[in-house]
Amino acid sequence: MTDAGDLLVRLVRTPSPSGDEHRAAEVLARWATAHGLDPEIDDAAVRIVVDGDEPGPTLLMASHLDTVPPGDGWSVPPYEGVVGAGRLTARGAVDAKASVSAMTAAAAQLKANGGLAAGRLVVLATYSEETRDTSMPRALERLGEPPDAAVVGEPTSLQPCIAQRGQLLLELHWRGDQVHAGWAAGRQPPPVNAISLAARDLTALGAMVFDRTHPLLGAVAVTPTQLEAGVARNVTPPAAWAMLDIRTTPAYDHAEVVAMIRATVGARVEIYSDRLVPAETPADTRLLPALMTVRPESAPFASPTCSDWVFLRHLDTIKLGPGDSRRSHTADEWIELAEVDAAAELYAAVAREYLR
Repeated sequence: MTDAGDLLVRLVRTPSPSGDEHRAAEVLARWATAHGLDPEIDDAAVRIVVDGDEPGPTLLMASHLDTVPPGDGWSVPPYEGVVGAGRLTARGAVDAKASVSAMTAAAAQLKANGGLAAGRLVVLATYSEETRDTSMPRALERLGEPPDAAVVGEPTSLQPCIAQRGQLLLELHWRGDQVHAGWAAGRQPPPVNAISLAARDLTALGAMVFDRTHPLLGAVAVTPTQLEAGVARNVTPPAAWAMLDIRTTPAYDHAEVVAMIRATVGARVEIYSDRLVPAETPADTRLLPALMTVRPESAPFASPTCSDWVFLRHLDTIKLGPGDSRRSHTADEWIELAEVDAAAELYAAVAREYLR
């Protein structure tokens, strides 16, 4: 088995649900040390640095060691790391231990082949990316000077993602009058029904138009995902609550979207989460041309999924990694080991091209 594949198998056989990544971090660090690298571990990440011969820019390659829980529906034990016919099946095989393994193997390859011409390569394997407690901000602070460019390791089938949607979560709250349903029809004035208010506002949201669209991501999408109301079958509802999942684009900032929602509904609107802002590769990118030079057949695309790119959105950044994103978080998550090897080669080639 190749270096990247060997590391990936070791990592998936070490469970690392969000918040419990320390054993996987130690596995990664031991492997890196055995392959000539000098890893550092703290409570934010495993860091690996390969320095160039001359001064130059810093290229960051960042992914995450944590996974979602295995869940149900597996045909094999989710942490056994079953290998057959060139395919690895395990939780985390795609999202995102394949990227971590390929980035680390690329760093080892570069170090073994004499290092880099200039600048430096930094590999970060962070924790808790799948939760609201991602360690990426702390890991970036501890780098000292910010990197000049970054590759975010997430499954993209090795195609460069150059834009991703953000996620804005809003809570809507309605208040009504609680009375006996039998007396409600004849009461004057009629009792305020929180469900009726919710129905009116949710209908209005469905008719909202966002005039500014993104050339790759399209329009902002507003989706009600949760709704709660009522206390009993014979009582008018005194309250209703809904959650909106809003997938944003760089065409609007989150404050604008919140203002538009508040102008459309009568509900009280509370921000549940607005940290996952949209991101896109800048027009003056040097990183994307470096990738296109070493892999001319690359087809840039936009992604509907969020990632830690949100913390690197002010940099020259692309999202790139092995595996199909649609297999993330699924039962029987799997990846072709040959694609992990190809990712390691591609990461190394991009680093050599950008850092020269």
